[in-house]
Amino acid sequence: MKKMITQKTITEESEKIILPDIHCNNNKTKISAFAATLLVNKTAILGNEGSFHELAADKYFGKNSGKIFCHSFEKLIETVSSGEAVSGLMAIENSVAGSLISNYPLLKNSSLCISGEIIIHVQQNLMALPGQNLSNIKKICSHYMAIEQCRGFLDKLNGIEIIPGGDTATNAIKISREKLLGVATIAGKNASEKYGLPIIKAGIETNKNNYTRFLVLKKNDNSSNENANKASLTFCLRHEKGSLAAVLSVLSFYGVNLSKIQSVPIPGKEWKYDFYTDLLFDDYKTYRSAISAIKPLTGNLKILGEYSEK
Repeated sequence: MKKMITQKTITEESEKIILPDIHCNNNKTKISAFAATLLVNKTAILGNEGSFHELAADKYFGKNSGKIFCHSFEKLIETVSSGEAVSGLMAIENSVAGSLISNYPLLKNSSLCISGEIIIHVQQNLMALPGQNLSNIKKICSHYMAIEQCRGFLDKLNGIEIIPGGDTATNAIKISREKLLGVATIAGKNASEKYGLPIIKAGIETNKNNYTRFLVLKKNDNSSNENANKASLTFCLRHEKGSLAAVLSVLSFYGVNLSKIQSVPIPGKEWKYDFYTDLLFDDYKTYRSAISAIKPLTGNLKILGEYSEK
């Protein structure tokens, strides 16, 4: 006699893999060809079901894609590096709150590369247990980036403690499972529906043009992507006048557009910085010539990925 399982959740320590439509019988598990593909093509993402990382993964890979939920970005990198997941999806910047600075050196020091990107619109909502309203709330817990995106709303509240920590969905799970009265979280609509937390106030982000950019990661096979029109790279510079201007001048000469630059302090080296840049270009060979031209002007230059702009 066969038993239909509409969704099987496999828990491995704090990471979970969601596999839809697996059929079982009394003797052994029979996995459909589709589900078997998911076992191979798993994507590592941060947090839990209902997170913005899950929403981005569903949009990029499809809702039926296999996922491994990781408790930290370090674990996400490790999961892809070890081959447990084929790809990873990692938030890198928000249009309101800025960059996730700590993720840049994580990527630089890993064996992974960027193979794509996806940008999603983010609506933040305040939610709590059923029956709670804003007058009952004493604490609001959420990811620090979600809090920063909602500063305009939060700064007007009186007598409520704002506690950064964990990702949005994990905070929703904690409130739901532990039945925490007087505690709210900031998260997406999916988390509200998933964990039974009615929305007290919807759309509390300060700027409605609120977008988060996610990087798609894979193991670096050192192959070139001649169909790419975007690249991310990192380098450091000598502490000399005009060193950055010289690099920018070369890129301009070759018609390469610098769409983003982020400086990150180098630990243990006072006032020394790594620069992380995103470049846009129309011709792949010209872009590669530009990279060759700036290499003598930089130190520790590393291409983090070549991919298509979204």
